[in-house]
Amino acid sequence: MVYEVGDIVKMKKPHPCGSHEWEILRVGADFRLKCTGCGHQIMVARTMVEKNTRGLRKPGGLS
Repeated sequence: MVYEVGDIVKMKKPHPCGSHEWEILRVGADFRLKCTGCGHQIMVARTMVEKNTRGLRKPGGLS
């Protein structure tokens, strides 16, 4: 799967705020993700993102 800045990823487990979706702010060995529910930002290893992704949505509503 190809990840790009601006994509929205749906993760396996929800954030404590209840949202499953995260916006990608940085791509590389680590990803910077921003929760679409509360705006909290985290850095996560690429392997964790690839393992826990359940869906990927491109900006503009395209799948």
